[in-house]
Amino acid sequence: MSKVTLYGSSLSLYTGRARSYLIKTGIPYEETLPTSQHFQENVLPKMGGRRSVPVIETEEGEVVRDGAAIIDHYEAINNQCFSPVTPKQQTLSLLFDVIGTEGLLRPAMHYRWNFPEENLDFLTFHFECFIPPHLDKKQMAEKQMNRMRKSGENFGAVPSTFKLVETLYISLMEKLDQHFSRYPYLLGNKPSIGDFGLIAPLYGHLGRDPKPIRLMQTKAIRLYRWVERMNRPEPDIGEFHRKEEDYLPSDEIPESIVEVLKHIAIDFVPETRAAAETINDWLQQNRTMDPCTNAERHVGIASFDIEGTTINAIAQPYRFYLLSRLQNYVDSLKGSDKKSVIELLQSCGLSELMQMRLTRGIGRHENREVWL
Repeated sequence: MSKVTLYGSSLSLYTGRARSYLIKTGIPYEETLPTSQHFQENVLPKMGGRRSVPVIETEEGEVVRDGAAIIDHYEAINNQCFSPVTPKQQTLSLLFDVIGTEGLLRPAMHYRWNFPEENLDFLTFHFECFIPPHLDKKQMAEKQMNRMRKSGENFGAVPSTFKLVETLYISLMEKLDQHFSRYPYLLGNKPSIGDFGLIAPLYGHLGRDPKPIRLMQTKAIRLYRWVERMNRPEPDIGEFHRKEEDYLPSDEIPESIVEVLKHIAIDFVPETRAAAETINDWLQQNRTMDPCTNAERHVGIASFDIEGTTINAIAQPYRFYLLSRLQNYVDSLKGSDKKSVIELLQSCGLSELMQMRLTRGIGRHENREVWL
């Protein structure tokens, strides 16, 4: 397979998702920052007007923007090599993809921006790397960092929620650590699309920034091993007795994964419900919008309560773009397959997700998410 250029950053949550996929698939790539004249003149015009990372450019000049689209692109070429074929495992693979890229943004932003004593020098160095040399690196990096700090607040990471965010995240680490003490990946001895979704926050922010990486290394050693494993081309499963590179047989779902999902449901379900209501209200107000209009990154503030704490966070249509892939897959199942999947979601406290739908679909057109 020809070599590709990955435009992104080691600091970027979403780049970590695409990079891990390229590594595990054995696709040769070169990673670089999106700061070159070539990027400005040849790549950016093919990105649908949205500057973001990750983006890949093939040797033939094809450009694919967004981590999900990059993985979709290569899964189609590689015969869906990291997509389980059994109903329960495929359902959870798609579910973890949403959870990783949308459901853990609050702890990811909290542990990055609210511990300046540990993180500030580390972050300043990386943000200055984004700035071309002829500009004022210090001033522009500080401006960008302040903008991202504000994004953390927009995701609901504010002083009144700090304790809840930390409590939920530490418990999640413990439950993931228990799972990875028995299995190298979410569904056995082979990564799934869900693993690539989950690595986005658990490497780019939580497994790399000084404050959260120390937390993971001291409180969740096996989880940290999974983070390492997801960034290595080999299976890296030496400490496990079973060596076959495949998913668990007979559509098995470990109880440890059920426990992880029960915990995630505590805040993922209320936030998704509130976000759907907020976005649907916005869609009603903008019901004359033409098809193929670019889908905004956020369209309002969703308010919801978690264990007695009120959280206000931006409502992001992209969450439902990913969630619809899960919903459509489950809708396509028949008979006992569908029954077993619904029962699994119910046992995890997540069956309500099947009803949380937007009144208007989201697709992709010219490298952008658009309203259908």
